Parts: sequence; structure tokens; C-alpha cells
Amino acid sequence: MQLKGWVRTSLINYPDHIATVLFTGGCNFRCPMCHNADLVLHPETLPDIPVAEVLAYLEQRAGRLTGVVLTGGEPTLQNGLPEFLNDVRALGYAVKLDTNGYRPDVLTALLRQGLLDYVAMDVKAPPEQYAEVAGVSGLAIDHIERSLDALRDGDITYEVRTTLVPRWLTVDAIAALAQWLAARFPPHGPRLWILQPFRAQQTLDENLGGLIPYNTTQLQALAGHARQWVRAVRIR
Repeated sequence: MQLKGWVRTSLINYPDHIATVLFTGGCNFRCPMCHNADLVLHPETLPDIPVAEVLAYLEQRAGRLTGVVLTGGEPTLQNGLPEFLNDVRALGYAVKLDTNGYRPDVLTALLRQGLLDYVAMDVKAPPEQYAEVAGVSGLAIDHIERSLDALRDGDITYEVRTTLVPRWLTVDAIAALAQWLAARFPPHGPRLWILQPFRAQQTLDENLGGLIPYNTTQLQALAGHARQWVRAVRIR
């Protein structure tokens, strides 16, 4: 496991849990709006956090902390992920995985092994825009669809979430994305679709620094538009 960042206590990253948050290094996407550029582009420049130190901390804090969040970067790239999650669960913790969904076989295996309690999957854009927004030429949209299907068919709490970058996530794009999600999660879409505002600070693509995010009124209007197809839409 390549652990590169650690928020030891968080009240906001895992619903209904006091959690510790671990950031893995490396990612298979190059999303222009990403604000974890060092984790994505240069994880080797960041110091490693020993797994043994993390597990010792979790053992000491058991009962006061109740959840562990794996985020990144992209955690499913880590070869030691199943073994690490086994160790975490042996200490009595619930596990939340943040993922871009581009490794459906890994996600499906983790679900089948019962190693996850909550999955938050980023859904970047409607299919025709996905490669551009993910920063990956030749992106295979079926990888994303297979991960969505795994969440739909699994017995697990999950959310899908979309960062609303005004350059790409227009009213028309939101409508196309909502219809795509509704088709994969009939009849009313996924159990929870989070719309979150774009942050213009420290983006991987520096050209987005001057982009003005949607304001609250605009976010609410987009969420209302999306509810024509997906019932459970929330702004975070």
C-alpha cells in the first residue's frame, strides 16, 4: 500500500462515522479540475506513511473512531488493498472507498469479499464528454458502466457524485448525465447522487484557476433540473 496522506480524524468524509482518512498515491485519470495534483502526478515526491503505523493508530483508537476512508489518487490501483482492508476490518472498522470506478474488476472483487461498507464513486460527465473531463484519451466507458452496475446490483450503501465544472457540466450535460444514470438505475436513478461545486484553487489544469464556480442559486437550479430523471439528488 502506497499511503501518501492522512487526516487522522474527520467528521465529514464518512456519513454517520468518525473516521480516519487515508490518501493513496497515483491515479489512472488526469481530471483537469483535480486539486490533488501531487498525489496524481508525483506521488513519489511525497513521503510514505507506514501501514504498520496506521494499523497501530487504528487499534489504539478503536471505539472512538468507527470508520476508515480510502481515497486518493485512486485506491483501486494499490496491489495490497484487499489485504489492508482485511486488517482494517479485523479491528472492527467500517470501510468507505472513494473511487473513479475505472477498475470494475477490482471494485467487484472487493464487494464480493465483503470488504467495503460504503462506496462513493465519482461520475464525471455524460458518456460523450467522459474522456475529456477525466483527462484520458480513448477512455472505455464500459469500465464506468460496469462499476455502476456493480453498485446497483450489490448489497451496499453507495453514492455517486459529480463535480460541477461550468465548462463541461452545463444544463444540457446535466440532463444527459441524469438520463444515463436513470437508465442504469431504473426507474429513478441511483440511491443518492451528490452534486458538488467546483473549486478553482490548485487545479491540475492551471487554466481552470480563473473559472467562476456555480453559485448556490445555480447549483440548486441544476439539481432541480436533474430531479426530472433522478429522484435522490443532493448538493454537497
